[in-house]
Amino acid sequence: MKFITEIQAGINDPEQLENLYQLSKQSNEEAEFRADLQELYEKSPGNLLLSAWHSRFEHLPLPKPKRTTNWGLAAVLGIITGLILWGISSPQWVFNDQIPYLLFLWSPIATITSLIFLVAISKKNLQYAVIAGVGLVIASVYILLISPDQALLPSRDYLILMMIQLPLLCWIALGVGVMAFRSTTRNRFSFLIKSIEVMITAGVYLIFGLAFGGITFGMFAALNITLPDIIMRLIALGGFGLIPIFAVATMYDPQVSPEAQDFSLGLSKFVFTIVRLLLPLTLLVLVVYLFVIPFNFMAPFQNRNLLIIYNVMQFAIIGLLIGATPIKLDELSEKFQIWLRRGIIAVAILTLLISLYALSAVIYRTVLEGITLNRTAIIGWNVINIVILITLVVTQLRKNLLGWHERLQNVFSKATTAYLVWSLLLIVLLPLIFR
Repeated sequence: MKFITEIQAGINDPEQLENLYQLSKQSNEEAEFRADLQELYEKSPGNLLLSAWHSRFEHLPLPKPKRTTNWGLAAVLGIITGLILWGISSPQWVFNDQIPYLLFLWSPIATITSLIFLVAISKKNLQYAVIAGVGLVIASVYILLISPDQALLPSRDYLILMMIQLPLLCWIALGVGVMAFRSTTRNRFSFLIKSIEVMITAGVYLIFGLAFGGITFGMFAALNITLPDIIMRLIALGGFGLIPIFAVATMYDPQVSPEAQDFSLGLSKFVFTIVRLLLPLTLLVLVVYLFVIPFNFMAPFQNRNLLIIYNVMQFAIIGLLIGATPIKLDELSEKFQIWLRRGIIAVAILTLLISLYALSAVIYRTVLEGITLNRTAIIGWNVINIVILITLVVTQLRKNLLGWHERLQNVFSKATTAYLVWSLLLIVLLPLIFR
């Protein structure tokens, strides 16, 4: 937000804005200037000067920064993370005789060390990283303190639900740590894309880690050597602790804003390509599924596990739509844009129909059997995702191809606020309501 005041002062003075822009380039703060100008443009799209600057930056990509990754710091923080996880992995460390502390606390621990890495490299947003980290600690302590006050069944359901909610809250905390509480649409959407890349990278590291661990334990087994449980946990969790930090260090440059990240890396290209290839396959699966629903219409009304699958499906497809949405249109032909947009709209419409079907099943079970902690959470997530899909379809169908990717980015960026609010409500209010 460094340039907001100066840009506002020269909002009708082309020469002053140009001088300010050149100064930002000389001080290696061009990304911040662009982000602040974009934020003001989104608030006043009718301003001709801001609109001209917006168009200028659309066709003038940021110069790629020279990036150096501090692998030493990443390794140290990863080792610390692994040692902490190993320390709480003892079989005796079980909360309320129900869930191991490890399954519950791994994501806040990994997120806090990742925030330390990001701030140490970027040397900015320290206060927001501290707020995010402290917020995670408070949320974790709150959950652990309030769960024993519930009856046995609600307590177990609440803790299991929090095992899903806490990683989501950790992801939002990382966003706050790198973007603060105010960010432009493009900045927030770029963070979403980078998040997908980081998760895929973490998955690749995990696969190689499992393979390495399997080979290691197999070699000892071949010699009839059985490693003590404490050593096996140290190897497994020590390696696991490296994965989040290394994934972030590999795919994210802390020295620049999310929208200034390099999306031309090999894995970035791979993510965009594979997601867009999955789009028509997903469309085909949804068409077939809608066709077979009438032959077993009451299944989700009778089987709660199907409702959980539907909920996971919603998040998976929204993630797919985010990954398929281009950041810029420079490298896409107009014909490809037309078909990509049609595919996104079609998948969104079909997902919306299935989501409404799933929501009706949840409401049906709630009317018959009463409201529960899990049904409250599922209904809330269903409603949020349905609103996102409706907004996506409406904003695309009401306007033509011009600026279609920016409208999608705007929808997904605003959705993060709804996710944050509902996650906090679930954490804070559910245990107070279902005692």
